Amino acid sequence: MAAVLRRVGSGAADGVTTAEVAAATGLPRSTAQRVLAALAEEGFVDRDARRGRWYLGPELFLLGSVAAERYDVTSTARDILRSLAATTGESAFFSARRGDETVCLAGAEGSFPLRSHVLHEGIRFPLGVASAGLAILAYLPVPDAEDYVRSRAGELTAAYGGQHERAALSRRVAATRKRGYAVNPGLVVPGSWGVGAVVFDRAGAPAWALSLTGVESRFNGDRTARLGTLLLEAAHALTRRIAHRG
Repeated sequence: MAAVLRRVGSGAADGVTTAEVAAATGLPRSTAQRVLAALAEEGFVDRDARRGRWYLGPELFLLGSVAAERYDVTSTARDILRSLAATTGESAFFSARRGDETVCLAGAEGSFPLRSHVLHEGIRFPLGVASAGLAILAYLPVPDAEDYVRSRAGELTAAYGGQHERAALSRRVAATRKRGYAVNPGLVVPGSWGVGAVVFDRAGAPAWALSLTGVESRFNGDRTARLGTLLLEAAHALTRRIAHRG
C-alpha cells in the first residue's frame, strides 16, 4: 500500500490512473484497483469519477497536519525559496530525503519565461538523480554513499541512462563534495539543468536540499557557479534556522 500511496502522491495536481499505479508498483491492474478502492474507503485516496484519476485523500491531510508539527520545515523554507526565485529568475524548490529518495515539498516560480518542468511538488527521484538527490547523496557518510552507488547504479542506469553508471555517478558525487553544490547538466530531461545544495538537520545529517532549475542556456559558464554560490548561502541560512527551531 505504501508504494501505491507514493505513486498517487507523485501525481501532484494531475492525479494518476489505475494503469499508472500498476506500472509503477509492478502490481497487476486488478490488484492495483483493489488496493486503491480499499484506500479510498478509508479516505487515504480520492477518485475523480469523470476523469478516472486518483488523488491523495482527506485522511492523509489530517494525518499530515499532525505529523507536520514534528517533521515539516517547509514553512521555514518558503521565504528563502521566494527570495531565490526573485533574485535569480529561475524556479526554486525544496526537497526532503525519504530513505533512498527525495520528494519535492515546495517550489517558487522564477520570472524567466522559459522554465524546466522536471520538478513539481510531490515528485520523487532516487538519490543521485537530479540536483537535490545528488547533493544529499554527496553529503552522506562516505561509506554509505559508496555503498549506495555500488548497489544502485545498475538500476539508475536502466531508468535514467548511461550517465548514471557507477563511474559517472561517483565522479559527480566527488565533484559535488569538492565544489559544495550539485549540478545536473540535463541528465533527467535534455536541456533542463539544475543546481542543488544540501540542508542539514539538527544532528548534522543531510535531510533536505534546495535547488534551482531552468533551461540550459541559463546555466552555462560562470552563471552556474554564481547560482551555486547563492544556493549554498541560502542552504546555510536554512540549516541555521532549522537548528534554532523550537
